Amino acid sequence: MEALTNFVSMINGFVWGPPMLILILGVGIFLSLGLKLMPILKLNTGFKLLFAGRYSNKADRSNGEITPYNALMTSLSATIGTGNIAGVATAIFLGGPGALFWMWCTALVGMATKFSEAVLAVNYREVDERGNHVGGPMYYIKNGLGKKWTWLGTAFAIFGAFAGFGIGNTVQANSIADALHTNFGLPSWITALVLMALVGLVLMGGIKRISEVAGGLVPFMTISYFVAGIAVLAVNIAEIPAAFALIIESAFTPVAAQGGFAGAAVWAAIRFGVARGVFSNEAGLGSAPIAHASAQTNSPVKQGLVAMLGTFIDTIIVCSITGLAIIVTGAWTSGENGASLTSLAFGETILFGNYIVAIALAVFAFTTILGWSVYSEKCVQYLFGVKAVKPFRIFWTIVVPIGAISSLDFVWLLADTLNALMAIPNLIALILLSPVVFRLTKQYFEGKSQDG
Repeated sequence: MEALTNFVSMINGFVWGPPMLILILGVGIFLSLGLKLMPILKLNTGFKLLFAGRYSNKADRSNGEITPYNALMTSLSATIGTGNIAGVATAIFLGGPGALFWMWCTALVGMATKFSEAVLAVNYREVDERGNHVGGPMYYIKNGLGKKWTWLGTAFAIFGAFAGFGIGNTVQANSIADALHTNFGLPSWITALVLMALVGLVLMGGIKRISEVAGGLVPFMTISYFVAGIAVLAVNIAEIPAAFALIIESAFTPVAAQGGFAGAAVWAAIRFGVARGVFSNEAGLGSAPIAHASAQTNSPVKQGLVAMLGTFIDTIIVCSITGLAIIVTGAWTSGENGASLTSLAFGETILFGNYIVAIALAVFAFTTILGWSVYSEKCVQYLFGVKAVKPFRIFWTIVVPIGAISSLDFVWLLADTLNALMAIPNLIALILLSPVVFRLTKQYFEGKSQDG
């Protein structure tokens, strides 16, 4: 077992190392330039479409199963999770305050990546034998690049199917059980049983029910966490200018050891900021377009404009709240790490702050279990057909309590590795199919301008 762990650790060090991070950022920059910075310039348009996309018109209802709004909420249910609370804290613990700056950079170029993924997902999606729309990297690789590339789509589906059981299931269940036990003394076995029941009830309703639950839970919990974070910042408002100065300075100069902080080089800020940013918002990993492929829309570009908001909301808004709270309170020099660091920042500033973080972590992790079930299910369906969907949902539900009560060090390592491996087929496809994205985007905006 030790040899296997060392082998997986070696692969993990590569797939989350400099080459992969440069590739993800490089593709994002390439797409941003190819789109002439459209995702940033049209951010307001994206929010207008999101608001309008809460309901679908009659013409679009036959073109998907869930509203454009709920497609984004399903995507966000998987991306807003432990990475926004524990992941940001870990990035700052290892890379210093400058890591937050590099997370922002990752998000700005990641918007172009997420936009492109959704455009391709809708453009190349299929209708399965039950009449449901399915799509994602495996489909736009197969339908966009041709039969000789089918193996690449299959590789993505294999990585996605297995990665989900770790990163999107057992690890999340374990985080929920740990947060509730630490803060409320709730036994892990009770959390395990309740989680299994809740997940099973939602999953059996398929993507429509998952999207409805996500459409309610994700906005409520995100806004609640945001308000609590704003309260922390309001109490420490005098420290905000210095915090921003420290973030910018630390992004380009080493940070000396102070208090419980061990010090960090510039490369550490870049590495952990980019890695945690990508891990949190999933731009380039190819997961989100699987949800957006089910949207009720006949316009790939419209859905792309909605999809790119996922990266903005996840990183620029939610991750920033966590990071700024940790920095303005001075908690980043405490020596704490992960969710404990975020709890310290909130708990020392506002009443019941640590409980708010614990509840947010639990709800975010729960919705991540739901969101990732969609991703893994579609990967399994691609590999084995619709007959595998029901057995998959049952197995996914059974695995949840196992994760809640088990030690998951190896599972986390393996899932984290597979999660990164998903990016490789997807990034190759994004580069090769970028002319399609650029052409569809140009046609859409030229048509819009002609329509006045």
